[in-house]
Amino acid sequence: MRTVTYFFIFLNLSLAVFEEPAVYPLPFLVTSLVEVLCLLVFFGRLTHFAKVTFRNVFWKDTKNICIMVAILLSLTDLAIYGVLRIYNVSSIRWSRIVRPIFLINFAESRQIRRAFRSIRNTLPEITYVFLLFMFSLLMFSLMALKLFGERNLQTAEGLPYFKNYLGIVFDLYVLVTTANSPDVMMPAFDFSSWYALFFIAFVIVNTYIFMSLFLAVVYNNYKKHLKNEIRKLAYMKHRKMIEAFNLLKEEEGAQFVVREARWKELVKLVAPDISSSHRELLLRISDDEQKGFIDKKSFVQLADLLNIQVVTLKIRSHPLNQWMPRVYKSAVSQFLRSMVRHRGFVWTYDVIILINAVFIALDEASPYISYAEWVFLALYITEILLKVYTYEPRAFFGKNQFWNWFDTLIIFAALTATILNTTLKSTTKYNSQQILDIVFILRVLRLIRIVDSIQRFRVIMNTLINIVPTMLTFGGLTLVVYCVFAIIGMELFHGKIQFFPANSNAPYALECGNPALKDSLFARGKYCKNNFNNFVSSFIVLMELTVVNQWHVFANGFAKVTVQPAKLYFIAFHIVMVIIIVNIFVSFILEAFFVEYSLEKSEVETAIEQKIQELGMGVQEDKLQDEQLLDNMESDEHDLEGEGGTKRQTKGLVFKIASKHPPVHTLVSSQSMKMLLWWLRSCCCQETCLLLFTLLVQDG
Repeated sequence: MRTVTYFFIFLNLSLAVFEEPAVYPLPFLVTSLVEVLCLLVFFGRLTHFAKVTFRNVFWKDTKNICIMVAILLSLTDLAIYGVLRIYNVSSIRWSRIVRPIFLINFAESRQIRRAFRSIRNTLPEITYVFLLFMFSLLMFSLMALKLFGERNLQTAEGLPYFKNYLGIVFDLYVLVTTANSPDVMMPAFDFSSWYALFFIAFVIVNTYIFMSLFLAVVYNNYKKHLKNEIRKLAYMKHRKMIEAFNLLKEEEGAQFVVREARWKELVKLVAPDISSSHRELLLRISDDEQKGFIDKKSFVQLADLLNIQVVTLKIRSHPLNQWMPRVYKSAVSQFLRSMVRHRGFVWTYDVIILINAVFIALDEASPYISYAEWVFLALYITEILLKVYTYEPRAFFGKNQFWNWFDTLIIFAALTATILNTTLKSTTKYNSQQILDIVFILRVLRLIRIVDSIQRFRVIMNTLINIVPTMLTFGGLTLVVYCVFAIIGMELFHGKIQFFPANSNAPYALECGNPALKDSLFARGKYCKNNFNNFVSSFIVLMELTVVNQWHVFANGFAKVTVQPAKLYFIAFHIVMVIIIVNIFVSFILEAFFVEYSLEKSEVETAIEQKIQELGMGVQEDKLQDEQLLDNMESDEHDLEGEGGTKRQTKGLVFKIASKHPPVHTLVSSQSMKMLLWWLRSCCCQETCLLLFTLLVQDG
């Protein structure tokens, strides 16, 4: 249902590509039928929500009201537009601006709604800072009018310099974004070098202080509201787990518990994808004393247990060790495998990659460079073969071994492309430039391998990978803002600016089809293709406005072909997208990195690790490759529970926590910890015991 809902939401949004003004025009009847189909699906989904929700809860939910209003407005506008079209009366599809409401308000989009709540909660504090910023901007603009307005200065385009107060406000607002620096200062600076102090003071106050203050306020409020939301979610989760316990509980002596059989049935229903071995492990954690039931405290932790990813691993022997054990265990073979496992092997290939980077940058026309490429390919293929010989192949190419797959695919793709390119070069009738481009790209991609070799790079990359799902939330937030501003932009500026090829003889081709742009920076910069003539072009213009550089040229250009207040559209987009949403995105990245770098294991993770070690089914991280472990052996594993209900360890089966951070190398069992503490106490005084134990824990 979630997939179907998202499909029709994005189908509804994508109709803007096919509606007038269209990138790929379709008949009105086709687009209107598709829109009606989408609205029917939304109404059906809403009806489904109503069937499984209490009536008073459903009608109090503003999300449902918003969806119903959006459906009604869309159908009304579609009907009115269709009737007017029959009578050849031009009209505006004003309801297209409400389409992003469906992306926000369906239950599947709760993360995007949370992002909007962050914006809503941050707005009051931002408003105060923004008002102070506007006061500063207006004050500096007034000073600029008095300083430069009566000096008859001119801009580089020959226009009066700082004569109009509103024009000064806009130019100084652009200077805050640094897009027109130092151009806006040059006429005054040419007149007197002392006037540079005015612009330096303006930039310090408004660009560096106020813009940094915006980020500080947004980050502080984002962090505060994020904490409040997490507390609220944690409370709701705890309350709902207690409600679930009350539904399943049975009386056992003087307490209420959930029986083991019912607990297993529940876990199978809510987490059908986990293996039976993993399920038994969770049962052993919840029922630590093996009483046959789970108490309330342990049951409430079930949601946390299921959220922690536990990788099931199996020790496998290398196929060559089974096929020809004498050869594989010989002294030469063991020396070769120990050499591949050694850190020096990785360092050697890091050096080879760096040397390869130098050769890639050199002239391809030289025959020696071409010969060197074959040498590098041979070295990389040798590396892969040695690794496959050393490590068990199914472990080496496990589904979580991204870098091994990446290396292998890139190298063999480069080998194939190089052979194909060399073959085609021998024939003069075929132009192999496209194949050559692929070869160059694959060679450059090969350099990415260096990222996995440096520990700090790997931590940063893993952090980025971990926060990608949440970053998609801000992608949805940006999509909503872009859609709204793109539709408004098309209605305001459609057809005002046209793009013509370089050899076109059309009138005003050099002025983007509009004489109002004659001698303007917009026309001289050849920005004619940056227009709002269709949905895709509008998105590209908005992306360029988000980057900020030259955005004032766009604003001035579209103001020339319409009216001067059209600049307010571009200012509004800058405030919403750059000052608010981009700062919230930066706040999220900062908080995510702080959390990733400071996160410690939770109590639940620690409990799982302790139980794994007590069962004797733990794995040393530094032996993962040496023991040839394979991820994801879900299909053919036996339960930990043997005949007669006794627990036993499956041969060759081990577990590890799929931690986001490099796990501690020595995951000692509780018995080993007790022995360690006994030894420390017997050999040392209390202070020395504490110091040594602290150092041992810190050093892993």
